[in-house]
Amino acid sequence: MSISKNEIVKEIEKMSVKDVLKLISIMEKKFNISSKDLSNNTKTNDKLEEKEKTEFSIFLQSVGPNKISVIKSIRSITGLGLKESKDLVESAPVIIKEKIDKKESEILKETLEKSGAIVEIK
Repeated sequence: MSISKNEIVKEIEKMSVKDVLKLISIMEKKFNISSKDLSNNTKTNDKLEEKEKTEFSIFLQSVGPNKISVIKSIRSITGLGLKESKDLVESAPVIIKEKIDKKESEILKETLEKSGAIVEIK
């Protein structure tokens, strides 16, 4: 007969803290593991996942008060014509550029913010 995880948890709930700590110690010895190692492993994996992001997108949230300046900035960034740039700016919120590196995304964000736009890097 197999015991479900819920049944195990119900039994552990009945135990004192001291008994739970003993149980953990027994399990660590039995399975040759350490809860500290598992905790550190999880933190390390989280840090690796954060470092792995290498591609970013520039997201235009709002044009701001200076629409013409933003259109000019969009033209220089994307290489689009005047009408296409205007249409893109007017369709905000919209992604301006995708799959660019961090340095380029920060430069583009700064350029657009100087022209009055509200921009987010995703």
